Amino acid sequence: MKDKLLTTKVTEQLARLRNNSWSRLPDELAAVEKLAESLNGAEFSRANLDELHQRLHKLAGSLDRVDAEICLALAADVAALAKAPVADNPADEIQQAASAGPASAGQSISVWLVEDDALLGEELVRQLDSFNFVVRWFHRIDDAESAAKTAQPDILLMDVLFEQERDSPRMVLALRPNLRKLSCPMLIISSSDDFQTRVRAAQLGAEGFILKPLDVPHLVNRMLQIFEQRHAPPQRVLIIDDDVELAAHYRFLLLGAGMEAEVLQQPEDIIDKISAFRPELILMDLHMPVFSGPDLAGVIRQFDIWANIPIVYLSAETDLDRQIEAMNQGADDYLTKPVSDAQLVAALHIRIERARQLERQISKDSLTGLLKHGSIKEAVELEVIRAQRNGKPATVAMLDIDLFKAVNDTYGHAAGDVVISSVAMLLRQRLRKSDIIGRYGGEEFAVVLPECNDKIAYQLLNDLRQSFASVHFSHEGQDFSCTISIGIACTEQYPNCLGAELLALADEAMYVAKRSGRNQVRVAPDDLVPQEKVL
Repeated sequence: MKDKLLTTKVTEQLARLRNNSWSRLPDELAAVEKLAESLNGAEFSRANLDELHQRLHKLAGSLDRVDAEICLALAADVAALAKAPVADNPADEIQQAASAGPASAGQSISVWLVEDDALLGEELVRQLDSFNFVVRWFHRIDDAESAAKTAQPDILLMDVLFEQERDSPRMVLALRPNLRKLSCPMLIISSSDDFQTRVRAAQLGAEGFILKPLDVPHLVNRMLQIFEQRHAPPQRVLIIDDDVELAAHYRFLLLGAGMEAEVLQQPEDIIDKISAFRPELILMDLHMPVFSGPDLAGVIRQFDIWANIPIVYLSAETDLDRQIEAMNQGADDYLTKPVSDAQLVAALHIRIERARQLERQISKDSLTGLLKHGSIKEAVELEVIRAQRNGKPATVAMLDIDLFKAVNDTYGHAAGDVVISSVAMLLRQRLRKSDIIGRYGGEEFAVVLPECNDKIAYQLLNDLRQSFASVHFSHEGQDFSCTISIGIACTEQYPNCLGAELLALADEAMYVAKRSGRNQVRVAPDDLVPQEKVL
């Protein structure tokens, strides 16, 4: 392991936990200890880290407050360890990056498709396979029901025609018991758009309803959104309360619910605290000595970048007029003490998820789900500055669909949108969670790869280029394919460049690729003499 200090810290914290609690929970602690021992052993794996992280959170609920806090802190250390590279040499690191699956490195998305239409099933399997999904196709719903006894997918994709009554126009949507017990999200595909079918799908907890004829890029984009939401980073809450013990209780409660939570000790430090922690919600007492909740909310709202952070007051104030007055002073919600732990966690979780959805709508391109032009440019600037500060490489790439105007002219703009969406989905699936992707404009994309040199970036993006070239599109019975040209620039070769300058170098390298025959990756510096740009 590269991060020996963090591994040592995990081991030491576990020893402390064992000494305190061994007599109470010997079996569970023994299992946790065995997983922790694997950190320095040959059997170490990401799977072990994930299981250790889950067991620690579960264990925390069975311990007293002091030991539980040790357990949760240890879980945070394990989570940090999981983010570190596992490879011990550059060749292994390149191989890991090149084999990165959807949503995060080395991870794939398994889909169970329940579809009795042979032609549609075959087409869906082929299309989803092109986007790197692992598809298991069931022709009969009973086969899926049997498989659900011992396994489950990441996503269940189901055609409701299985449940259509032949003698009645009314659609009956039902799930077998084992399928109903699956904890994965479900999407319904249907040729029926009547209200009753949609209501029944909602009652069964379907997280998507896709109409036939299927728009496959739309379907894939929806599946990716659902998967990413299920695997989103922990929600971050900043707690401001003059009652030290109560604030500590809230923090402990939110940590146990899988959130990240910190307490502001000195109100005067609120600016620095928000800048460093970047909370997604602020939970604040209304009545506090020296500075009240509305005082601090007013200061927060003076900063444009924090204008959309939800602020929730938590107070014993029951006077409705005063509650409304407080809400008018910068807050988004009001919870009255005493509030149950479950209610507090649920209220904060829902509020943050809604804020995340709004942020995605504001900052993301509607067609691709990627960052918009301004947002990706800002992200490049920040990552280049971070790379220069920590001495680690960052690589910027520009990608452009070759001869895209001909696609629009020949097959229409709707087909062109499908091609653009397909590039976006491949990027989202093949790159790491830490990589940042944006639609730079039209058919052009920008990518920033933190802590990644140009050699690793080249292999990753060249594999992606080859995968995209193998995707087949269809329009009114005509099949066609497209290619992309890619340019790369790395901070190692240009240590003093600003983000915009590195983007320009990557852009010029991309046009070198186009002038050299298209459908290739070029790395700056590489004949970067500005010339007339080509499609």
